[in-house]
Amino acid sequence: MTSGGGNKLISVDPDELRFQFELEKPMHCDIKVTNTTDKHVAFKVKTTSPKKYFVRPNTGVIQPWDTCTIRVTLQAQVEYPPDMQCKDKFLLQSTLVPANTDTEELPQNTFSKEAGKQLEECKLKVCYVARTDQGNSDDNPKQTSDPSSNQAIQTARAARDSAVREASQLQQELEMLKKKSQPSKASPGFSLKLAIAAGLIGIMVGFLLKLALSSPPPPPPLPPTPPPAATGAE
Repeated sequence: MTSGGGNKLISVDPDELRFQFELEKPMHCDIKVTNTTDKHVAFKVKTTSPKKYFVRPNTGVIQPWDTCTIRVTLQAQVEYPPDMQCKDKFLLQSTLVPANTDTEELPQNTFSKEAGKQLEECKLKVCYVARTDQGNSDDNPKQTSDPSSNQAIQTARAARDSAVREASQLQQELEMLKKKSQPSKASPGFSLKLAIAAGLIGIMVGFLLKLALSSPPPPPPLPPTPPPAATGAE
């Protein structure tokens, strides 16, 4: 992992960059670089695909026995790589620098290969790992890194979730229709009964009125009979 001979200036963890690959989402991997000397060590990160990655910081100076974390971000990808294989590589260079070296702007010749300069180079490979849902073991009993299989699984899950949402929505609509239909059914029955009762009452009232009008008037009262005349005694 190093070249140039002599003691190692830094230790690097991990020794390869592993990205949990997911379409249309940026992914990152952190590298911990530790200065294993009692001197100041400058570092620089290079990659074979600079347009695909962001490296922050890509240069810097690590104080004696100190550690620096470098974040490598893989930009969002729109398609899976063939067989989930990646040929990208990273190169981490390190060299000793004076204690008063400007960490913001390193001299241009800091990492040049010159005679007598201790320059170490650490090569890091890139590995893509298919992202899987650990919690849904029933839906995906066998983890796979095949891009087509992953896409099929994602499509099936999206269709399943959509069907569940539609079924729930239809159930809610049916419940609302039932609630709305109950008063509408009761209202015509109630009004029909009320109309029948009103009709019967009207018929009875009319019948009574007809009977009252058709009955003959009672005869006038007879005049009182006068008492008989009194006769004298003979």
